[in-house]
Amino acid sequence: MIMPSATIMKTVSPTFLKPRTANSATIRSKPSMAVSMREVDSAFQGAGQKAGLEIWRIENFLPVPIPKSSYGKFFAGDSYVILKTTALKSGGLRHDIHFWLGKDTSQDEAGTAAIKTVELDAALGGRAVQYREIQGHETEKFLSYFKPCIIPQQGGVASGFKHTEVNEHEHETRLYVCKGKHVVHVKEVPFARSSLNHDDIFILDTKSKIFQFNGSNSSIQERAKSLEVVQYVKDTYHDGKCEVAVVDDGKMMSDAEAGEFWGLFGGFAPLPRKSYNGVDRKTEAVSVKLLCVDKGQTAPVEADPLTRELLNTNKCYLLDCGLEVFVWMGRNTSLEDRKSASAAAEELLRGSDRPNAHLVRVIEGFETVIFRSKFAIWPQTTDVALSEDGRGKVAALLKRQGLNVKGLMKAAPVKEEPQPFIDCTGNLQVWRVDGNEKTLLPSPDHSKFYSGDCYNFQYSYPGEVKEEYLVGTWFGKKSREEDRIAAISLAGKMVESLKSQAVQARFYEGKEPIQFFSIFQSFIIYKGGASSGYKKYLEENSSAEDETYKEDGIALFRVQGSGPDNMQAIQVETVASSLNSSYCYILHSGSTVFTWSGNLTTSEDQELLERQLDVIKPNMQSKPQKEGTESEQFWSLLGGKCEYPSQKIGKEQENDPHLFSCTYSKGNLKVTEIFNFSQDDLMTEDIFILDCHSDVFVWVGQKVDSKTRSQALNIGVKFLESDFLMEKLSQETPLFVVAEGCEPPFFTRFFSTWDCNRSLMHGNSFQRKLAIVKNGVAATVEKPKRRSSTSYGGRSSVTDNSQRSRSMSFSPERVRVRGRSPAFNALAANFENPNARNLSTPPPVVRKLYPKSITPDSAKLAPKSAARSALTSSFESPRPTFGMIPKSLKVSPEANKPKPEANNKHGVTSMPSRIESLTIQEDAKENEDEDEEGLPIFPYERLKVNSPDPVTEIDVTKRETYLSSVEFKEKFGMTKDAFYKLPKWKQNKHKLSIQLF
Repeated sequence: MIMPSATIMKTVSPTFLKPRTANSATIRSKPSMAVSMREVDSAFQGAGQKAGLEIWRIENFLPVPIPKSSYGKFFAGDSYVILKTTALKSGGLRHDIHFWLGKDTSQDEAGTAAIKTVELDAALGGRAVQYREIQGHETEKFLSYFKPCIIPQQGGVASGFKHTEVNEHEHETRLYVCKGKHVVHVKEVPFARSSLNHDDIFILDTKSKIFQFNGSNSSIQERAKSLEVVQYVKDTYHDGKCEVAVVDDGKMMSDAEAGEFWGLFGGFAPLPRKSYNGVDRKTEAVSVKLLCVDKGQTAPVEADPLTRELLNTNKCYLLDCGLEVFVWMGRNTSLEDRKSASAAAEELLRGSDRPNAHLVRVIEGFETVIFRSKFAIWPQTTDVALSEDGRGKVAALLKRQGLNVKGLMKAAPVKEEPQPFIDCTGNLQVWRVDGNEKTLLPSPDHSKFYSGDCYNFQYSYPGEVKEEYLVGTWFGKKSREEDRIAAISLAGKMVESLKSQAVQARFYEGKEPIQFFSIFQSFIIYKGGASSGYKKYLEENSSAEDETYKEDGIALFRVQGSGPDNMQAIQVETVASSLNSSYCYILHSGSTVFTWSGNLTTSEDQELLERQLDVIKPNMQSKPQKEGTESEQFWSLLGGKCEYPSQKIGKEQENDPHLFSCTYSKGNLKVTEIFNFSQDDLMTEDIFILDCHSDVFVWVGQKVDSKTRSQALNIGVKFLESDFLMEKLSQETPLFVVAEGCEPPFFTRFFSTWDCNRSLMHGNSFQRKLAIVKNGVAATVEKPKRRSSTSYGGRSSVTDNSQRSRSMSFSPERVRVRGRSPAFNALAANFENPNARNLSTPPPVVRKLYPKSITPDSAKLAPKSAARSALTSSFESPRPTFGMIPKSLKVSPEANKPKPEANNKHGVTSMPSRIESLTIQEDAKENEDEDEEGLPIFPYERLKVNSPDPVTEIDVTKRETYLSSVEFKEKFGMTKDAFYKLPKWKQNKHKLSIQLF
């Protein structure tokens, strides 16, 4: 057996089983197995078409569906077939089939269940993983479908081989033993003192009271999980009306509840020290054997080590691993061959001393992780992933046989832009790491990183009940290892200063998640570096070239993103091969600036190009280049033409999440997968890992000791190195450490429901559950008030004039604000550099700032209230849709003249009073003359670029705004209002054609 890492151990359940050779929704099938209606039971028609459970009981050798009201209710004398259908994020369906055998079921019924399971798999297209479940020895995957537990009842349905009567649960005293930390195996044992032991949890169910007895060697987590069984017994057999008592091993008769408990056993007496072993499964290691099944005969396959090449697609094989036996079925095998191999596996187990071993059947191309891990060599991809139409052919074949194949033909969903699920209206501080020190960056440089450096940032934002914090570290591709180590250490101190009430994150250049880009919004990565570590590297490596970006040098930027709240400009090599038809680029050399648009780009891409140009090269006119019509000068700057790609740069896709419980000791990491997980599975004493492939989260409970807590980031790194799911996890995958009680929305969204009050409860996981079981409600502490925003290093992060407002990206109901609102830009434009280039080319505007109840005349009488109302309404109004430019704001020329307030003794005009003095007029309506008020008007001949008599006192980037509305419509063929609704790149194209750009 191959271990993923020499230093990391792997502890997984035999049902650690999601196939990862390819995405389950996109694995291709081929019509290799002949299926007819005679071979598939009619009871399975239409099965597996939607997510959920479907259960059949074997009656007279036929599968009979049972009502949903009876799901989870099993009888020891029966056999069942259970289908679990899971809807995947990719749009497809995954099927897991289990056949459950009661301890008193007949051999014939058990054999029928095994055969019907193979038929059901055939009806579903031959892709499901199949499991045999023995009463009392069920897999954790199976038990997770019926949380908190299953308690099989005596009796069973009458059949040709067994006649038993169904016994209803009577209020007689019953004793159950509970085992398990994540799911609970419940077994009824004789009501006797000899059944008790120090290692397990026992539930004593009497007519009026339920007792939970906690063995002294049991863990807190096991005790907490067993309380869920107590709640189940209380609700199921007592209609939720009975007392609950907890008795700890070692309590004497002086405790009233302990005395009552022991009185039912005839009085207290010490339990023997030796643990009760019952029929626990053997754990001794056994050698792995591979057997070939051909025409009903089994023969050993001699090979050491085992490799994938040993498995022939035309045959079936048995992989005997002692406690578990796998049946591997080749894609080209018939239904009869598969039934024969399953029967051979059953015979193998019956003829050994391990009748309760797990039996798992897998299909070629859909092997489970645990199966593949048994082979020394297993390629990441195999040749069974065939053409896309293979799956359709299987569906067509089954349809001709009269089967419902709706699920097989399920189309892939439309891809949507990922959402950040984080409030982006918070406050941001950024530091560049330089050795063991860090330098706070000024606000204008927050989003400008160098590839040779490392950065730390602290982002605070409003949470559900308090201020939330995200402390992140960003590693540039060319950053030095010593700087990376220092950055992580400094980030750890920042988290400590926040009393560990922060999410800690680690990002690598090129692997940043959507949350990172949404926080920074307009992000630029320059080549080179500014840290002493990077400069030292250049000094020590004379062959290394200093690539540090220079504004007056030559540079090429790739522009990407999905909108103004998520856009990036990445400096790339200044060569033609860096171009890509799916992106836009900015190329500058000194005072020459080119913009290049690939043929596969959209108007939204070109809008982002203009926005990033405003940041990288403000106040400079660019020369637009369309792919295929470039100038010689453009190619000359890139060193000549050459081939370049056209496909978008791929990002790691988010997969269906997997939750793991972790044990970390002496550098070794053990993980156990938790199936069908919920918030209840997160125990406050433990560390858990949520693996979504594109992101990995390490969740740390409040009761985890400080030493282990400090290793949380290392645990995440070890998990990436181990790649337990064999999914080719990148070592640069975004990694988050999440503390209990500080879970961000982009973590909690992976849980079907989330209760923020859970982390406010008193005590450990057992005490919390006990409060719920006894009182019916959670005992919570008083919700803390939202803390005022603080920052590491004593600096206040309260929003000031330099701090951007941020968009609320995870809530569609909340107003989204990018940077300053249009109204604020309009007002502030009077006090800032009039030639500075804004994110929108036309002058900033508002749509009717006055409320309907306030007229311009009344505003003059009460300028202060009107101005405040204007500002308030601008922040409350919905954000304009991306790509739309609002109408022009008209501001009176008098607005620029300072007017001292009457009450100002020194005659100095304050910012609020200057804002209040503005006279703002309503926008002109469509097709009305829009001239003149607030802007000087010049004739076209003086405004065009090559004018012999140019106007000097204008903003050269907005020449068109100085045209009269009449001349504007004559030259552009449209009104100003229609013009400013065009995307920026189209505006520039029109302006260029008439020499205004």
